[in-house]
Amino acid sequence: MQPPIDALIFIVDDDASVREALAWLLRSRRLMSEHFASAEAFEDRLAGDPGLSAPTQPRCLLLDVRMPGTSGLVLFERLAERGLIDTMPVIFLTGHADVPTAVDLVKRGAFDFCEKPFSDNALVDRIEQALGASLRAVERQKERSRLSARMGELTERERDVMQRVVEGLPNKLIADQLAISVRTVEVHRARIFEKMDVKSAVELANLLRAM
Repeated sequence: MQPPIDALIFIVDDDASVREALAWLLRSRRLMSEHFASAEAFEDRLAGDPGLSAPTQPRCLLLDVRMPGTSGLVLFERLAERGLIDTMPVIFLTGHADVPTAVDLVKRGAFDFCEKPFSDNALVDRIEQALGASLRAVERQKERSRLSARMGELTERERDVMQRVVEGLPNKLIADQLAISVRTVEVHRARIFEKMDVKSAVELANLLRAM
């Protein structure tokens, strides 16, 4: 699997030798990375770049479970609370004693864990899979933003009509409920389809479900 060209991997580990080894490994596979010695340093990076909360590029996080100060577990929980782990899948780096904890974290939304010492090939394979998952999540996020923008173009009356169109109501019943003419409903319906870039009520309903 070819990773996205603009992918970025964050490495958070308090062991300098681990950070350097991972950075070298990723460079050898033509993958860009940034590394941090603590969870606090990584959180400062996030705070300094609001764009990371709404990414346009796939990324993933290699995160040590145990670190001085804020642990990897606490950092993961904070990222999950902020809704960042879909677009930035987390792969935990664990020692043998931490494997049960890592398994539990996967159940709670972490992408995977890799036990130290890790196999280079196996780790890169999982990183590439995580980046693929991130890319899909980023695209879903972009699509939701586009849909929100389209929704913002609708008038209040068009929203009223759209709600009833999605519910499958015929134009006559929509007209009766809103005390307008059937012709007016038809005009609103056509404008809604144009603004939302759909051709049918079924397509519109599916589009709204994606939000």
